[in-house]
Amino acid sequence: MEPGFLALAFGLLFIGGCSARVVTVSPGPLIRVEGQPVSIRCDVNDYGGPSEQDFDWEMSRDGNEPRSRIISTFESSFSDPSFSRRVASGDISVVRLQDNEAELKIGEVKLTDSGFYLCRTPSTDPTTSGNYDAQVQLRVIPNTLKVTPQTPPPVVQEGHDLTLSCSATRELTFPSLTYLSIAWLVKTSGGSEEILTFGPQGDVVTGPRFTRRYLDGDLRLVPGRNGAFELVISRVTASDEGTYACTGAEWTSESGGKWTKIVESSKEMGAVSVTPTNRSLNVKASSSPTSQSSTSLLLSPGNTLTLLCHVSADNLDALSLEVTWLADDGEIITVNRSGVVRANSVSKRGEASLEKTGDSDYRLAVRGVSSRDGGVYTCRVQAFIEEGRVTGGGAGRWHKVAEKTSNPVTVKVSEVKPNFTLTLEAATKPQKTGEPIELSCDVTNISQLPPGGRLGVSWEYISLPDKVTNASPPKLIGSLDANGNLESNSAYKDRLDSGVLVLSRVQPNTFKLRFLRTQKIDMGQYVCTVSAWSVTSQGKMVNAAEYKSSPLTIQWETKSPTVKVAAKTIRSVSVGGATFEMTCSAITENIGDWIGFAVQIQSQSGTEAIKTIMSLSPDNVVQVTDPSRRDSLVLAKTGAREFNFRLEGVQPSDKGNYWCDVTAFTKQLPDQSWTTAATGNSNRITINFQENGPSFSVETRYDTSSVYPWETAKMECSVRVSGSSPKSGGTNSQTEELAYEVRWFFTRLRGEQTTSPVVSVDRFGVVTKSNRNSSSDVSIERKDANTYVLYIFGTQDSDSGEYHCMVTPWYKSTSSGLWTQDKDYTSGKVFLSVKIAVWDSLKLPLLYGASASLGVGVFSLLLGLICARCCCRNTAHTPRSRTKLMDLEMD
Repeated sequence: MEPGFLALAFGLLFIGGCSARVVTVSPGPLIRVEGQPVSIRCDVNDYGGPSEQDFDWEMSRDGNEPRSRIISTFESSFSDPSFSRRVASGDISVVRLQDNEAELKIGEVKLTDSGFYLCRTPSTDPTTSGNYDAQVQLRVIPNTLKVTPQTPPPVVQEGHDLTLSCSATRELTFPSLTYLSIAWLVKTSGGSEEILTFGPQGDVVTGPRFTRRYLDGDLRLVPGRNGAFELVISRVTASDEGTYACTGAEWTSESGGKWTKIVESSKEMGAVSVTPTNRSLNVKASSSPTSQSSTSLLLSPGNTLTLLCHVSADNLDALSLEVTWLADDGEIITVNRSGVVRANSVSKRGEASLEKTGDSDYRLAVRGVSSRDGGVYTCRVQAFIEEGRVTGGGAGRWHKVAEKTSNPVTVKVSEVKPNFTLTLEAATKPQKTGEPIELSCDVTNISQLPPGGRLGVSWEYISLPDKVTNASPPKLIGSLDANGNLESNSAYKDRLDSGVLVLSRVQPNTFKLRFLRTQKIDMGQYVCTVSAWSVTSQGKMVNAAEYKSSPLTIQWETKSPTVKVAAKTIRSVSVGGATFEMTCSAITENIGDWIGFAVQIQSQSGTEAIKTIMSLSPDNVVQVTDPSRRDSLVLAKTGAREFNFRLEGVQPSDKGNYWCDVTAFTKQLPDQSWTTAATGNSNRITINFQENGPSFSVETRYDTSSVYPWETAKMECSVRVSGSSPKSGGTNSQTEELAYEVRWFFTRLRGEQTTSPVVSVDRFGVVTKSNRNSSSDVSIERKDANTYVLYIFGTQDSDSGEYHCMVTPWYKSTSSGLWTQDKDYTSGKVFLSVKIAVWDSLKLPLLYGASASLGVGVFSLLLGLICARCCCRNTAHTPRSRTKLMDLEMD
């Protein structure tokens, strides 16, 4: 035989051996209890043939032949007579789970069902290999499980422990070893919940709601004798109400360590209700241990108030209490669960103490009572139960279960209030606005003021009613407490802080209110309120009594403030260039002190508008309207109400009427701001003088009205003098008595018509040029005493337009010898045109263009000739076709 054939045969055998049929059943032995259901599973793998396999079940007592046939998935008449009736009734059945898996089910197993159960699968394989059956042993034991619970107490106080006792027993059958477990459950309106399960391996499993309590030690399992167990629920709450049950179970450990429950029995233990702490908690307040129902108590000042709080509850031993005493619903003092006492520091009552005098009694003591210690006293108790505290261990969580407040006890402190009389009068009354007010509040006939008592005062203001509205509510001005501290949290705070308004105690029983400077709004009614303060045993000041004076009306006649101003000439003017000086005096009425003045010097010439020359503010700040006249103008305050104005170098343009406009201001405190009081104007003083000076006229002329670009244009500005002419010399004359300021202007006529300065020369010969957008340049030259020449160098088209000059003469007065500025004189306009030379502007561009075109043409001709000779030369000559039509078609 060939080696290849042997290898193939060996491979087939190997594959066949690896694919042998395997039949398996549930691992055993199986221990079950009589009367309980039993299921035995069977499956087949690694088989051939159809995917769906059939199963036959047989049974023998010792695992050997003969066997009794039980049931089959293939043959309906497979069962022996001993099993056919149970099969027909459904007590024994087979259920196909998958194509290769089935399950034998016995509804109520009997003791006689103990034996070996064989599962066989008929062969569908092409070759026979592997195993076709498997068997498992079933042991049926009697049901001896007994569950015996003890009935729990029907009612448990909240916070107490609840013990649930239950026992589970069974008879041991050798060699069938079984194990027990016991579980507690509670049934409420929300359903049944598992509390705790113990076993079968000795492990403990708790329900979700009870896990935390078990870990905290509030749920404990206490093993007893003869299978009895006690489940202790510590510190029960209202959520523990319900019907409790006990469940016992018998378990067996099968192959592989799997635990299987074979029988279970549940017994109801009984219903348990939890009595809430709030139902039995009772709190009573009294003035003494013998008086349990006192509702009122009368004390004298300085006595000690003693009150008792008695707490009772059915489960008091399981509670931890927090006790608080309250007066008029305000907390006074508290003792917490740990016994720590905490007093309310905000309370204005006497010194209080709280101590526990018994298991359920708490005593409050308030020493040195006063009128403020009177009120309604109650005792509030909060009950807590500690959760999660292991016996002998640390602290757990506190849960408040109840809160109650005792009956009220009314405490009254009899105290005789001090009595006295108030007298409010005005020591100083103002006659007009701005004068001071001084009010005196005197306390007389004081009686019953305790030793160490003091007086305090508060001042109020009530505005006077008008025809439209009634009087407004009182406004607090300020107050002095018993220690003399000033309280000024009112609308008068700024005036009090600045010292304009003063509150003082000049004697122990005399108080004063003083306004250093009154305002119109201070008219009204004033009231003083005096309070008597006593000292408690703890050194605290207590308000014992309070009395209010009758309103005192403060009113004066109000007159409108006025300012009268008188102007007087100090130095008059008869010729130009002289100095003018005048003084203004202000007289005020109904304004008072603390006055400031603002002065304006104003003038008017004929029907012209009024001009303000200069001004002086109340803070003596000077402002000049015309900065060029700053050096010749003076305005100064020479007295409390006097002001001096001086104008040096008077000119003809200064002629007109002059007067003072004076505004009186009052300074408001405390912000130191100025407020307008009144305004007045003085009489008018005229500046007018005759000056026989020269008269002037100005004209403009030029040599030619048109120039070409880049040429120089020349224009003259000539001044003609007539009348009495002062002497004038050249520019170097030291006796020159006439000078001019000359300014040239240019008006562009193209586009938007605008006039702009070109160049100017002042009377001292200083030339000033304006900024120009053109490339041309300008200059000005004095040709003679009365002629000025404008030169425009390198004229451009932008220089075309109208030109005119403006001359301001200055001459020295023959009478005073001072320089006088005359008015401005404007000449007529002349037009300058800058011509455009067309041929001159085009000949060079044309010449350049023709030369460039000729050069490019010659260059192109030479380049084409070179290319034709050298680069594009064809040595093979092709004769030209005579057929023109054919050439066109070829093209």
